[in-house]
Amino acid sequence: MNPAFAHIIDDDDAIRDALQWLFKTRNVACRAWEGGEQFLAAWQAEWQGCIVLDIRMAGMSGLECFDALLARGCRLPVIFITGHGDVPMAVAALKKGAFHFIEKPFNDHDLVELVEKALALDAERLRAAAGREAIEARLATLTQREREVMDLILAGKYNKVIADELSISMRTVEAHRSRIFDKMAVRSAVELVQILTDLRD
Repeated sequence: MNPAFAHIIDDDDAIRDALQWLFKTRNVACRAWEGGEQFLAAWQAEWQGCIVLDIRMAGMSGLECFDALLARGCRLPVIFITGHGDVPMAVAALKKGAFHFIEKPFNDHDLVELVEKALALDAERLRAAAGREAIEARLATLTQREREVMDLILAGKYNKVIADELSISMRTVEAHRSRIFDKMAVRSAVELVQILTDLRD
């Protein structure tokens, strides 16, 4: 698994250095980038963690960098660092999906707390994605007939009704039901409904 980093993107050397020092003293792994262009050139889809992004920078602005990341499908939570006059822009970024923003001058503890929440959010997203992949892999092991039986189970139909609809015996339905539960790693129809509902959410 890739390590998670708080990526600091700021064109001010002093702020980058200060944030790196702050994060390291709080055991938050971090990387620093002098601008959005450099970060985008290096960015990889499998990166984990979060982004701390200055909204105003020479060259590419923080908002432009954020838009480029969204266009690439980047899911890392983004925390904007803003000056007082940038708050309306930061609010607009929140509406596009940014995680949060913090105004300068900010409290060190508040920023670290935000970063830790963003890192936890990304870790949860990855766990959920892994869970969905596992369920999809289990679904792929079902035969066509097991899929048909499962759809009728999900529709709340009893074994006898399923047997009638598919023109098979009750015993065959029960055998299919047992294999479906084994393959999907559930113990009941309720659990089956729950994991498949989670998959669609």
